[in-house]
Amino acid sequence: MKYDYRETVEYLLHWYDLNARILEWRSNPKPYFVWISEIMLQQTRVEAVKSYFDRFIKELPTIKDLAVVEEDRLMKLWEGLGYYNRARNLKKAAIVVMEQYGGELPANREELKKLPGIGSYTSGAIGSIAFQLPVPAVDGNVLRVMKRIAGSFDDITKEKIKKELEDDIEEIIPKDRPGDFNQALMELGATICLPNGKPLCEQCPVMHLCKAYHNGDEMKIPVKPKKKERLLEEKTVLVMECGGSYAIRKRTEKGLLHGLWELPNLEGKLTFSQMENAIQTFATHALVTKKLGEAKHIFSHKEWHMTGYYIKVERKEDVNLPEILWVDNQRICEDYSLPTAFEAYRKELI
Repeated sequence: MKYDYRETVEYLLHWYDLNARILEWRSNPKPYFVWISEIMLQQTRVEAVKSYFDRFIKELPTIKDLAVVEEDRLMKLWEGLGYYNRARNLKKAAIVVMEQYGGELPANREELKKLPGIGSYTSGAIGSIAFQLPVPAVDGNVLRVMKRIAGSFDDITKEKIKKELEDDIEEIIPKDRPGDFNQALMELGATICLPNGKPLCEQCPVMHLCKAYHNGDEMKIPVKPKKKERLLEEKTVLVMECGGSYAIRKRTEKGLLHGLWELPNLEGKLTFSQMENAIQTFATHALVTKKLGEAKHIFSHKEWHMTGYYIKVERKEDVNLPEILWVDNQRICEDYSLPTAFEAYRKELI
């Protein structure tokens, strides 16, 4: 039987008024600010996003600035947030907005959905928060909250289930406060109705309406199929230093982390002696000085297991690796985006 969510609206809005976190994009909900924050918040927690958002907006305060920024600079501003295609789509969308919408995001959900990187959820978030359109914004947080309230064991990964919930919310969303209602659901999912571990049901404003809580099913809902096993890849990472400069190179234009800068690396997990032998194949007058230890980085579908080595190079021209660029650490910090996959070895760059 379909759950009637109407009674939740007043409780959620009242709770949100008292408990909403103060965030720049909430205090000043310009369409551009809401858009950038929503894209950053995909796959990233609010607390982590704050500093990235401030840095991004300081350097690219308008859609026009975003449309013309060089890709390397854009990647540097996005460094640490991961899922770099999000940033590329931001620029693509900004160009479209400049060319087709006079530099202003359209105040229409269907038009927003035509822009690169903006789907059903993000268009709903921008539409309701920035333009006060009475449209739903359903993401994983909202699905979890609403399915627990309804005590529903629907598979939330199914598009049909998401569409049904969007329709349910569209029926009840308050016309005078659509953005606040959507944000109340997001906020509840982020701070109370948690995705990992036991939700804080005793602090929930709709606990008395929640079927999952009353039936003891809060840890069983939401339902989603088990994820596939990640593909494991072993890599040997090279911190190659010559006279205070370090070797970096740009990854190919296709595949994982495409177009980003990286520390040179080899396939497989090499022992110290194997590394000493391997270095002779592409670098003369080079010495493997120490092993830097092991690190792991998890992507959505892959997992890198890495071993690092510090290598002193006598002359840069003695290194025979394609596309190598030698730069000092200050320039790496300021100009070149190294993905967080290599964070364990960044501290070796001094």
